[in-house]
Amino acid sequence: MKAQLPNHPTRLYFIRHGEVEERYHRIFGGSRIDMALSPLGHVHAQALADWFGESPLDAVYMSPMQRVRQTASPLLEARRLQPVVLEDLREVDFGDWTGYGWHDIQAKFGVVAFDWLETLDNGGIPNGETAACLKARVRPCLQRVVDENPHRSVAVVCHGGIVRVMLALLLEMPLAHMAHFNIDYGSVTVVELQPDKKHALEVELLNFCPLTDRVGARADTAERGSAARAATLPDGKNGR
Repeated sequence: MKAQLPNHPTRLYFIRHGEVEERYHRIFGGSRIDMALSPLGHVHAQALADWFGESPLDAVYMSPMQRVRQTASPLLEARRLQPVVLEDLREVDFGDWTGYGWHDIQAKFGVVAFDWLETLDNGGIPNGETAACLKARVRPCLQRVVDENPHRSVAVVCHGGIVRVMLALLLEMPLAHMAHFNIDYGSVTVVELQPDKKHALEVELLNFCPLTDRVGARADTAERGSAARAATLPDGKNGR
């Protein structure tokens, strides 16, 4: 996607929604189950708003799903911003996996749930989206965000799967490779588009959770680039 990036810098904050209600922990919910946040998820949401503080934020784009709307609410209220809701930022459609627990998938479908990104790449979820379909629907959203926001800072509030898709598009990597990046509930990943540099973009912050990581760090501090670089396998504790 680098060839389609506009010739201007833009700072992107990719935000995963907060923790979901307990009955959906370790469950594939995806786009077919419109779950709400848990009490802890609402704390995640407020922590995200507090972390931004007074740092520049010019626009917010978000998924229409309830858990995302609840996560974005404190930030939108604090900054008095109207969000741009994009239907195609909804979570992955897990097809026939929807509603099953992580540890039910192998017995029911003969694959390991922890390899879900690789399975998406191979088109292996019955009646679900493939990686190619996901990239095709998310790419126009990401292109719109960067095209509409030259020299601005923008938050994209969405889902763990969609954050990984956007990273795969920007880094021009297979979606399966995003399994090396943990994207926790209530986390922020910051990407700086820098067209004047050789690599065009930099991942400045990865999987930073304002509620639990680096107390006192803010969105506008110089420390953010080294605060939370991570490359770990998914732990499977989260609902999808």
